[in-house]
Amino acid sequence: MPQEVRGVIAKAKGEPVTVETIVIPDPGPGEAVVKIQACGVCHTDLHYREGGINDEFPFLLGHEAAGIVEAVGDGVTEVAPGDYVILNWRAVCGQCRSCQKGKPQYCFATHNATQKMTLTDGTELSPALGIGAFCEKTLVAAGQCTKVDPAAKPEVAGLLGCGVMAGLGAAMNTGEVGRGDTVAVFGCGGVGNAALEGARLAGAKTIIAVDIDDQKLEWAKDFGATHTVNSANEDPVEKIRELTDGNGVDVAIEAIGLPQTYEQAFYARDLAGTVVLVGVPNPEMKIELPYIELFGRGGALKSSWYGDCLPSRDFPMLIDLYLQGRLNLDGFVTETIDLDAVEEAFHKMEGGGVLRSVVVIDD
Repeated sequence: MPQEVRGVIAKAKGEPVTVETIVIPDPGPGEAVVKIQACGVCHTDLHYREGGINDEFPFLLGHEAAGIVEAVGDGVTEVAPGDYVILNWRAVCGQCRSCQKGKPQYCFATHNATQKMTLTDGTELSPALGIGAFCEKTLVAAGQCTKVDPAAKPEVAGLLGCGVMAGLGAAMNTGEVGRGDTVAVFGCGGVGNAALEGARLAGAKTIIAVDIDDQKLEWAKDFGATHTVNSANEDPVEKIRELTDGNGVDVAIEAIGLPQTYEQAFYARDLAGTVVLVGVPNPEMKIELPYIELFGRGGALKSSWYGDCLPSRDFPMLIDLYLQGRLNLDGFVTETIDLDAVEEAFHKMEGGGVLRSVVVIDD
């Protein structure tokens, strides 16, 4: 029968979030109910609250989560009650043109739960990225559950569900950073530091972190940065060239989503180098580059969506690296909080004082 649980709701554009009672239906065919253990406070959730994604209020926020499968509906074979899972927002369909080409990481028809979670008065909720995990329990498509080793703490495992995976994948998947490469990352928040960590894991020899905040540049050193550049004090393009024998980097990753920093990344790469955009731009932003530079410099300009990840492939592998001590997930957790502190966590995020606040839900 349906359950009532507590969850964090954004009722209207720009309004502070509130904790409300949520009604979770029993899982239908292809669905699962997951008991949430931890969920990171991602900037995307703030975008939802501010109406920057769409206007389908009220939203059930939260999506960067790990927990235990409590129940599954008919036809579910990929997970079972008791499984420890990371939630993902790329539950591949297996049938679209991308999946049929053998590229499920670009699936164009990812699944969400069919049924709706509601408030107690019957108002239907829009779960953030089809997940809605600032909640004691949530209803998702079973394909949104990726089973991983339960030895990994939920407060760090859940971070792979969005921001950390986006950054790691921008370097390892989209940018295809290889052994001995040189890399620059513009923006050292959660996603940018994950990109630094991904470049380190991939074997890059020179990893340059660029930001205007000295605290973030200090954090960057913990995630693999071999050099740091405060672009408020010096030209990052000139400094990156100085650090790479005048050539520029093999891969430049823009993790902010600003035209100015994208242009810096473009000019900071070597000839035939790669630029990867993983920062999310405002829809109204535009960029202008000399056409001859696009032609003359060669290389590739790529966009990275969710780090071009395939959760079933990448999540278990990355959790294994974490348990081996080779992936620094612990470093991303600045603080753990409860559901009632999400609004305060948004304010801290806007101030730049945290990498990740993580909601931990006690049994």
